[in-house]
Amino acid sequence: MSIVCGLPILECVYCLACARWVWQKCLYTAGHESENWGLATAEEFENVPRLCRLILFGYEEDICNPLWAPPGGYGINPDWVFLRKDYEDTLGRVTPYMIYLDHDNADIILAVRGLNLAKESDYAVLLDNKLGQTKFGGGYVHNGLLKAAEWVFDAECEVLRELVERNPNYSLTFTGHSLGAGVVALLTLVVVQNLGKLGNIERKRIRCYAVAPARCMSLNLAVRYADIISSVVLQDDFLPRTTTALEDVFKSLICLPCLLCLMCLKDTCTLEEKMLKDPRRLYAPGRLYHIVERRPLRLGRFPPVVRTAVPVDGRFDHMVLSCNATSDHALIWVERESQRALDLMREKDKIMAIPTKQRMKRQESLAREHSQEYKAALQRAIALDIPQAFSPHTYGTFHEMEGGENSGNSREEILSFNRRRESWDGFVERLFDEDDSGHMVFKKS
Repeated sequence: MSIVCGLPILECVYCLACARWVWQKCLYTAGHESENWGLATAEEFENVPRLCRLILFGYEEDICNPLWAPPGGYGINPDWVFLRKDYEDTLGRVTPYMIYLDHDNADIILAVRGLNLAKESDYAVLLDNKLGQTKFGGGYVHNGLLKAAEWVFDAECEVLRELVERNPNYSLTFTGHSLGAGVVALLTLVVVQNLGKLGNIERKRIRCYAVAPARCMSLNLAVRYADIISSVVLQDDFLPRTTTALEDVFKSLICLPCLLCLMCLKDTCTLEEKMLKDPRRLYAPGRLYHIVERRPLRLGRFPPVVRTAVPVDGRFDHMVLSCNATSDHALIWVERESQRALDLMREKDKIMAIPTKQRMKRQESLAREHSQEYKAALQRAIALDIPQAFSPHTYGTFHEMEGGENSGNSREEILSFNRRRESWDGFVERLFDEDDSGHMVFKKS
């Protein structure tokens, strides 16, 4: 009898939770996530549209006679395509990719295509992940994407080493879209862990641009590698925000209301502090670039604005109820809006008529600001007690990290040792003082 009487109360609680969730979701817009971020500059963002076109170029069957070129063309020289592999060459282990030598920008680029909806092997890679299944580099990563990244590294390691040694002044850039973005993000981690296999390339020469990436690494890794990995997200894109395991999403298509109910209760009852301290929760990698082109309760598209930051909390943690959530994931739209945003930045710079000398100083200042922001993010991760967060003091500056990194176990031992040393130093300072002769004496109460 008491159970029957309690059912109406449970129904009321459930309805209130659902109503609160719907109300929050209806008021929540993608612009809120990055409203406090800084604005990106043309110098730091100019690579994004070019790399998007390079990924699109990889979809062409005949690269000498492209059929789907965007307005203005790809701007790609087919003679500079060094290597190209399709599904037959990759055996379904990873989506097709190519290596391109961009002599105009002194860049060696490995570009990986995104998910092909008609290929079962792509789904197998994306859905091959269980919570906490794979630990790598001191954190957790997506299992299927890590396997794909390691396959690419093993297959192209010698090729990349040869190109790096042949072009010592070129940077090494990894880029990809969607599924390919997750692959190149984890490939960057694999490369940093194995710099010796690429001729001891300097860390500062390595870059990664993940366009509309899947959530592929834990928060401590996403923040730690923000100095070399950048993620580009267009407005309401659903994939970088999908916290539910993709395997569960596909399985729940036959019972979508059940999934929505579970998400309702989970979002309502889960505290942000609990989410941040979950070591197995995956996030979009690196520094984030958010392209915002629509405003709440407004129709149409506005001139796009690009905001950037290395956030620790508020890192695309919530889904956005928007009819553009899937279209914003399309690479063709990301390329178009990123190019529009870059054109607006350059037009603004042209109006301001910035002299060449001042522009160079601005680039140096931007590099310092990014370095400071990166270190501040690492310190904030420690302040928020993020599991396995990395201290900037333990690993030093970017130049000190160029020589490569040891395994995750040795890093944890170093971090543990430094913490013990700091604890001991603090203990000694509390109990002892130095006298005039330099000897340690007990402090007087």
